[in-house]
Amino acid sequence: MSKIMAVNAGSSSLKFQLLEMPEEKVITEGLVEKIGLEKPNFVIKYEGKKEEKLVDAKNHAMAVDILLKALIEKGIVKDLKEIAGVGHRILHCGEKYTDSVVMDDEAIRVVESVSDLGPLHNPANLTGIRAFKEALPGVVQVGVFDTSFHLTMAPEAYMYGTPYEWYEKYHVRKYGFHGTSYRYVSAEAAARLNRPLKGLKMIIAHLGNGASLAAIKDGKVVDTTMGLTPLDGLPMGTRSGTIDPAIIEFICHKENKTVEEVTTILNKKSGYIGYFPKSSDGRDLRKAQAEGDVKADLILRMQEKKIVDFIGSYYAYMGGCDVLVFTAGIGEKSPQTRSEVCARLKEAFGVEIDEQKNIDTFGNYAEISTPNSKIKVLVVPTNEELMIARDVMRLGNIK
Repeated sequence: MSKIMAVNAGSSSLKFQLLEMPEEKVITEGLVEKIGLEKPNFVIKYEGKKEEKLVDAKNHAMAVDILLKALIEKGIVKDLKEIAGVGHRILHCGEKYTDSVVMDDEAIRVVESVSDLGPLHNPANLTGIRAFKEALPGVVQVGVFDTSFHLTMAPEAYMYGTPYEWYEKYHVRKYGFHGTSYRYVSAEAAARLNRPLKGLKMIIAHLGNGASLAAIKDGKVVDTTMGLTPLDGLPMGTRSGTIDPAIIEFICHKENKTVEEVTTILNKKSGYIGYFPKSSDGRDLRKAQAEGDVKADLILRMQEKKIVDFIGSYYAYMGGCDVLVFTAGIGEKSPQTRSEVCARLKEAFGVEIDEQKNIDTFGNYAEISTPNSKIKVLVVPTNEELMIARDVMRLGNIK
């Protein structure tokens, strides 16, 4: 048995999960939030308990120290040497890695070199890696990238119709995100169906506050909805999704704003919250929709249309689809979203779901399609932390 830490370091947060491997059992999880800000907060869940307290965490190194000391103090581990490896979620690896990697000096240099593609995330991810390297010297550190699973796309799928020199100079292309989730969910869906990934045509809808779709053929991504950044594709909790690029210049002139200001609005004040300013949470929008809020209803229907548009496009590109999978917060826990998307697919693609099974499925695995459906429809809960822990075991040669 080995204990593996899965880490997601944000600019002011550090999420963690400690797993017993290979049993794949969660021992503890939690986060340090507001790192370097006013009143940093530490939350830890273990043995059915949840504890929370204000802490002094001026930087990520202090946050890691707080976390590791808590593991000892609470008897979760007797000695830090019990932690055999640490896996780090990293946003971007550019075009460098098609798999997770051990974070040696060269890998750190690569992640630094593509930080212009993930300016908010990559530096924060690296801060977490350095803090754990210092706190746990000699323990293997593995980087698991959001983008690497998508690097199997063909140039016709990932290139833009912008000047080719932008790609040569600045690596402007579609990268896609949520890759760790897609890798886990596609393998899990195939295993549940007792079918090899080879020969399967699968469309996965990762629907959360951040949302995207991916087309996966023979276990490899052939297309996905997010682009150079996570702004592209579907309307989401706070992001606009795909728009006419000329809107940016148009609004800059009309509102006397800079490109940066408009881009911030597209990232943080659009999508759900652009139509329903009270909340970007899908549950709140569904409640408002039920109460007759016209704009909440509209943005939800816009998102559903976009989901169906992409499914239709991917169906044509792959020459069919065997399995449609819903995952992530909304995908796993919104029967209404699943029902409305599948209803739009019924006439053209012969998709049929068992409405009672759909209603009964909330955050658990289920096959919700009827025997007559021409495409199987599954709900598969994602587990990025487990995927990270598995990669640490594999790349660290940990038994």
